[in-house]
Amino acid sequence: MKKLPVIAAILVVSSFFVSCAGTSVQRVDTQTITDLSGRWNDTDSQLVAEKMVSEALTFPWLKKFMTKNGREPRVKVGEIENRTDEHIDTIVFTKAIERELLKSGQVEFVASKAESSEIREERADQQEYSSEDTRKKFQKEIAADYMMKGKITSVVDQISGKKAVFYQVDLNMIDIETNQIVWPGQWQQKKIIERPGFSF
Repeated sequence: MKKLPVIAAILVVSSFFVSCAGTSVQRVDTQTITDLSGRWNDTDSQLVAEKMVSEALTFPWLKKFMTKNGREPRVKVGEIENRTDEHIDTIVFTKAIERELLKSGQVEFVASKAESSEIREERADQQEYSSEDTRKKFQKEIAADYMMKGKITSVVDQISGKKAVFYQVDLNMIDIETNQIVWPGQWQQKKIIERPGFSF
């Protein structure tokens, strides 16, 4: 009877080493398309940001603004809501949109609400702790002309071992002064995930 606990301990230790030996890590280029689980991932965020920003900058609002004002419009990215049943890090998606907007060279970019709040705190601290010739003044911020905001939604259809996920991203470019939507963008994609012998 005393042999049973010893055998059990050996089996536990053996399984531990086997599981450790099976671990493999490979570093790949960040542009590599990966889709391990079928869920929304960094590749989706980047591809959607590229396509939607590209489309937004071809709409008439941009040319009209530049003709009227003689300068590039200033844009701010607002909240992107995740209304799917997945955990989607919308910050990754938001940052991808910001990069694409800046990379285009067709708009100027204004810090987000959260970033602006932190910078205002720093500016307030400077009034007390920094020398007069280096501290930054209040009420010198440049206001945004437009805000891009929107949501991610999904519809799931599944049966044992197979699942279809339909994603829809709706983004709007909104004139901050008039609340006019100058670009209503929409992107859709469907993923089919198969796991033979498993249920979702």
